[in-house]
Amino acid sequence: MTTPISPVRTTAPVVVVMGASGCGKSTIGHALADRLGVAFADADDFHPPANIHKMSQGTPLTDEDRGPWLTAVGEELARNDLTGIVIACSALKTAYRDLLRAHAPRVFFVHLDVTAQILANRMLLRSEHFMPLTLLESQLATLEPLTPHETGLTLNADQPVERITTLAAHALHTR
Repeated sequence: MTTPISPVRTTAPVVVVMGASGCGKSTIGHALADRLGVAFADADDFHPPANIHKMSQGTPLTDEDRGPWLTAVGEELARNDLTGIVIACSALKTAYRDLLRAHAPRVFFVHLDVTAQILANRMLLRSEHFMPLTLLESQLATLEPLTPHETGLTLNADQPVERITTLAAHALHTR
C-alpha cells in the first residue's frame, strides 16, 4: 500500500518594496530579490501607456487610474506565489495594499521611508525615469504608512543598500 504524497507548500517570499518615488524601491528590490534568490519585477512596467503619459506630463494619477495597474501587479504577485518574487511598487495607500493582498494574501511589505529632501535630491539625479519632481508632493500627501494589521516593516532608506537588504531579509526569515 502506498501513502499519498501531499503537495509541498513553499515558503518562498512574496514581497513588495514600497514608498514614494526616489526612495530606492527598484535598487533595494533588485538587491533583496538577489539575496532571496527570487524574481524581481518593477511595477512601473505594469502601467498602461496612458498612466505613464499622464505622470510624465506632471499630472498625478487618480485612484481610478491606479486600479487596473494595481490589479496587474497583484496578479503578478499571485502568479509567483510558489516561486517567490520581489516587486518594487509605490503602494502608497492602505487601500492599494489591500488590493495587492487580495491577490497575494501573504505579501510582506518593506516600506522605504526617507525625508522629502532626500527624495527630491535623488529624483533630480535620475534622468531616465518618467516621474517628474513636481509629483513628489502629491505622492507624499497620498502616502499612508503601514498599519498594525499589515505584514511588513518600515526601514530608513537613508542607509546603505546592503544594510537595508540585510534588515529586510532578516525580517522575512524571522516572521
